Amino acid sequence: MNTLALVVTLVVAVSSTLLIVATRQAGVRAGGTAAYVHDLSEAAFLGGGPARVVDTALTRMHTDGLLAIGGPGIVTVLRGEARDAVERAVLQELAAAPSGALHTLRESVMRHPAVQEIGDGLAARGLLVAPGRSRARRAWGLTQGIGCVIGFPAAIALTVAQYAVHDGYGDIPFPFFLKVLPALVAGAVIGLVNAASARARLTGAGRGAAGLHRAANAHVTDPAHLVAMRGLGALPDPVLQGQLVAAARQRPARRTSSSSGSAGAVTAFVPVSWCAGTGPGGGGCGGSSGGNSGTGSTCSSGSSCGGGGGSSCSSGSSCGGGGGSSCSSGSSCGGGSSCGGSS
Repeated sequence: MNTLALVVTLVVAVSSTLLIVATRQAGVRAGGTAAYVHDLSEAAFLGGGPARVVDTALTRMHTDGLLAIGGPGIVTVLRGEARDAVERAVLQELAAAPSGALHTLRESVMRHPAVQEIGDGLAARGLLVAPGRSRARRAWGLTQGIGCVIGFPAAIALTVAQYAVHDGYGDIPFPFFLKVLPALVAGAVIGLVNAASARARLTGAGRGAAGLHRAANAHVTDPAHLVAMRGLGALPDPVLQGQLVAAARQRPARRTSSSSGSAGAVTAFVPVSWCAGTGPGGGGCGGSSGGNSGTGSTCSSGSSCGGGGGSSCSSGSSCGGGGGSSCSSGSSCGGGSSCGGSS
């Protein structure tokens, strides 16, 4: 029993040490030096992922009189103008969806390369952790944590067996359970804490950049800015807020093909990689369908892709920090496989 207790303790100690080192190295890699955001779309992505970016663009276009959003969730173009790539994506996807359904448009634009590449750019600068990058570390932490939890009843059973085979009353052996208890407790805590941290999408640099942007623009009361910073709950227009919240709560129909040639056709056949929720508390998608907090929303307008954090959404990059990615095949935002899951 002494040998077995020593082996268990050593295994847990080595695994915990390596896991902590891997977590610290991941933090250093994600630390980034460019702690700033370029525009409102990046700030929205840091606050709530692709869903927040799309809600911000729709709010701005509606406020500027470019779009009309009426009941029951139908979008029409008033002026075919766009000031950035995300607004152009809205017009492209709307042209490809003759019905003009808001929830379908919202999901399509979330998958569009223009939105997905925002996440890739932020990941390249160390403000976000790209989908799938911490999947192995999370699995490692869960395996260790759950293994140590399962070890408690196993250790008790071995302790009972230890005393069952002991003869006489002299020289009573020290309980096996107490020998391994410190290692099991420490291993469970370290494993589960590191697994939880691996689900986070927003890095320390990302939190700092979002905070600086928020402080620098605290005086701005434009509806689009309020949505980007605080989610749909901050939208002052109750009618538009109701339409967008209702769209976020709808589970979109399964995508088949798109009638628009270009980007719509590309995104129709590929899974999502950057999902909606990238807030400080969660990694990936899952959680708030109304989009109020942004710490975890849903990838396809309401369908959860993970537990509070996992999910998927991008194109040529498996989660990479670099360039072009529309909805990527094979990548996933929280370790999951496709959205509809990141963390």
